[in-house]
Amino acid sequence: MRALQAVAIAGLATAALGAGIVEEARRARDRQDRAALETAAARAAAAADKQPGSASAQHDAALTYSYVAEVATELRDAAAARQAAEAGVAAAEKAVALDPNSAEFRRLLGVLYGQLVPGNLARAVQYGRRSVEELDRALALAPNNSDVHLSRGIGKYYLPAILGGGAEAALEDLRKAIELDPKSDQAHLWLGLALRKANRLEEARQALARAVKLNPERLWAKQQLEKTPAR
Repeated sequence: MRALQAVAIAGLATAALGAGIVEEARRARDRQDRAALETAAARAAAAADKQPGSASAQHDAALTYSYVAEVATELRDAAAARQAAEAGVAAAEKAVALDPNSAEFRRLLGVLYGQLVPGNLARAVQYGRRSVEELDRALALAPNNSDVHLSRGIGKYYLPAILGGGAEAALEDLRKAIELDPKSDQAHLWLGLALRKANRLEEARQALARAVKLNPERLWAKQQLEKTPAR
C-alpha cells in the first residue's frame, strides 16, 4: 500500500512540475521572452526524456516547443521557428502514439506540423496535409472544443489558398472558437489577424482590441493592434 501511495505522490508531483513549466512558458510567450521560453522548453524536454512512457510529459515538452516556435515566428526568425517546431513534432508524435484518442495531443501535433509550413511551399505541401489531417482527427474526437477550432483556423490562415487555406477559410473556425469560448484572447487575436488579411480593417481592430482587453500581457496582440489602421 505504501509503495502504491509513493508512486501516486510521485506522479502528482511530476504532473504539478509539468503544469508549472507549461504555465511559465505560456507567460514567457505572452512577453515574447525567448530566453525564458528556451529554458522552459529545455526543462520540459529533460522531464520528457526521463519519462518516455508518459504521454503528458511528452505533451508538455511539445507544447513548450510550440510556444518557442510561435514567438520565433512573431520575431521573424524562421530558422529558430522551424527548429523548435521540429523538436515539438518529435515529442507530440510520441504523445499521440501513447494515447491516440486524445484530442489535445492530436490538436497539438497538428499545430506543430502547421508551424513548419510558413514561407516554404514544399513544406506546405508536405506538412500542411499532415496538419489538416491531425486537426480533423482532433475535431472528430472533440467537436465542441474551442482550442481545436482555434488551431484549425490558425492552420488555415497559414496554409496557401491553393491548398484550401487563406484568411477567408480561417474565419469560420475562428468564429466557432469564440462562440465556444468567448474569453479566448487567442481566438480574438487570430480572428483579428484573419480579418486584417482579408482587408476588413475596422472589424480587425475590434477583434484585436478585444484580445488585448482579455489578455493585456500578450505583447504580440498589442503590436498587431497598433499596426492595424482603422480603415
